[in-house]
Amino acid sequence: MLNYKGICFAAAVAVSLCPSLPAQDAAKKELTARELFYTAVSAPAKPPSVESKPEVKTAVKPPAKKQVQVARSDRKPPAAKPLDSSSGPVVSAQSGNPPAGAAAPDGTPVIAATVRKTAPAPTAGPSLGLRYTITKLVDGKMVEVAPDSVFKAGDRIRITVVPNTSGYLYIINQGSSGTWKPLFPSADVDDGNNRVEGFRDYVLPPKSRIVFDEQAGTERLFVVLSREPEPDLENMIYSLQGGPKSTTPAGETAPPAKEQPKLLVAANISNETVGRMRQVYARDLVIEKVDEDTPGDRREKAVYVVNPSGSAESRVVADIALAHQ
Repeated sequence: MLNYKGICFAAAVAVSLCPSLPAQDAAKKELTARELFYTAVSAPAKPPSVESKPEVKTAVKPPAKKQVQVARSDRKPPAAKPLDSSSGPVVSAQSGNPPAGAAAPDGTPVIAATVRKTAPAPTAGPSLGLRYTITKLVDGKMVEVAPDSVFKAGDRIRITVVPNTSGYLYIINQGSSGTWKPLFPSADVDDGNNRVEGFRDYVLPPKSRIVFDEQAGTERLFVVLSREPEPDLENMIYSLQGGPKSTTPAGETAPPAKEQPKLLVAANISNETVGRMRQVYARDLVIEKVDEDTPGDRREKAVYVVNPSGSAESRVVADIALAHQ
């Protein structure tokens, strides 16, 4: 005959050793953008340094890829005027949502996109993210500076963008006219190929520096990283070269058709297109601006922007404002 007290004791032990699954799911750890960035399968042990490229640890060593060149040596960029409200709202690349009525330094209204400070690690696949830093020439060395720094005439800087996985990178620039022009892909780099690899440095410019002139203003860069080619941008940045007419004699089998090369076209990208991408792609991003005081073992000044969904259709967008006076 079973003892009642023994049954109760066994049941209590079983409950304590086997917590319910819903309770476990509710306790999923929330991660910051930087933590999510390094959860990608190919993540290195340490973040990329300012002066050197990180080692990509893969089974097969990828072919050497030169850095992305989007500017010529020490050539001054076009002078930019402060934007007016007709250029559309800007999504702030800061952690958390901006306060109601917030505006960029030039007066452009900032929309309150759905931006989170943390999110759980994805279960469907790795997070898609990018890290960007701004480095400035100080005493002969390139050092990281705060992403929201205000630069002065004569300052020389570089911008480094690092994706955490392979994908497609687009960088466009808004000049004084208010229209957007593509900086990357570039016809001078890899024949206009914008396929990028994870944990590689893509530097603007790689062998020189952006130099600010005497005219105060704000240069804006809009960065898009996607797992798949982005049709809205591809159609405006690229055109397909027409192939020659077929000369295969009748009755013979034509050889397999070769993919036609893509050619860059000098196209302006409208504010409407950029604004639409902001509204759609900036949803549910996790953004973190870090500095030397941010908890963790990495001492850096950088911005991490991550899409934590793990979806094959993931996209990440980031606005980089370069204010100078």
